[in-house]
Amino acid sequence: MISPSPNPPHRQVLIVDGSADTREVLSTALRMRGVSTLEAAEARQGVEMARQYHPGVIVLDVEAAAADDDQICREYQSQSREHHSRLVVLGRAVQYEQDLPRDRIMSKPYHFAPLIRTIERLLSSSAET
Repeated sequence: MISPSPNPPHRQVLIVDGSADTREVLSTALRMRGVSTLEAAEARQGVEMARQYHPGVIVLDVEAAAADDDQICREYQSQSREHHSRLVVLGRAVQYEQDLPRDRIMSKPYHFAPLIRTIERLLSSSAET
């Protein structure tokens, strides 16, 4: 699902999560803060959306379909580097732990407030670069 917004890509967040409820809660909270959102239920769909839209932040739940696949992992990391998207991983993320700072890996269960603060911080830092 895409929420239309005049915000530039650095103020856009891609949420990749198999849970429609989680996507809705996070998307609603971010939109209330002036952030446009994109949503994908599966990791492969998320990679394609990241290629197309170049969001400032990608939130990836490792339980989303195919998120733990090595090729998908490489593609998210490549998209992150190429388009300066900040990747935040939710859950036990062994494939991502080598390349991501600790503050961008959130163990489950997580709370939305710290996740939203992390996203806002990353969006702010991407706007400055």
